[in-house]
Amino acid sequence: MTKLSVNINKVATIRNARGGNTPNLLQVAQDCELFGADGITIHPRPDERHIRRADVPALRAVVRTEFNIEGYPSKEFMDLVLKAKPDQVTLVPDKPDQLTSNHGWDTVAEQEFLREILDDLRAAGIRSSIFIDADSRMAEYAAKAGTDRVELYTGPYAEAYSRNREQAIEPFVETARRVRQLGLGLNAGHDLSLENLTYFTDMIPWVDEVSIGHALVCDALYLGFEKTIAEYKKCLIKK
Repeated sequence: MTKLSVNINKVATIRNARGGNTPNLLQVAQDCELFGADGITIHPRPDERHIRRADVPALRAVVRTEFNIEGYPSKEFMDLVLKAKPDQVTLVPDKPDQLTSNHGWDTVAEQEFLREILDDLRAAGIRSSIFIDADSRMAEYAAKAGTDRVELYTGPYAEAYSRNREQAIEPFVETARRVRQLGLGLNAGHDLSLENLTYFTDMIPWVDEVSIGHALVCDALYLGFEKTIAEYKKCLIKK
């Protein structure tokens, strides 16, 4: 069964809007685990507009499921994750001022850079994942760089889902098959929701993990975290 990692960036955004510690990020992470989440994902950005650097060791101390940290591998980011030693680090090609992750790595052009970063993560015993577009060539060069997994950027799938879901999923199935042939683990994330998640994992049932934040937190405003996580987990059950 595909695992669900809950991205809690948006919870931190709400907390930071007023200062103080409401909502309590650590409690939300622990509650998500209690309600069935298989992991917790965070993305500490340089401007700390949601997750702050100080949140990382605090969360590391309380998260009992898989802890996944996303980010661009600057020196500051690498210093942070090598000290925290999460279960997984997902490398994204975001610029410091980028609003959200909206494209994958060019693993051909960035081959040498990524190889050095992946070597450091491997030496620290941290599983690595590279954020890529649905492109088999990008998956092949991610494997050459030495990553353990790739994470498919699912924004284009989500955007096209309501128009033609069969066409929307096609490049993702093709890339996912190549990822499996390469012997890599497979993650997916960005704009996955209760509307489109079931079909995605029905068509690619060997996805190891989905990371979902924005849609899940929005649903939780209406349903509460316990029911929301149960609904997302239900989407991942394959008969």
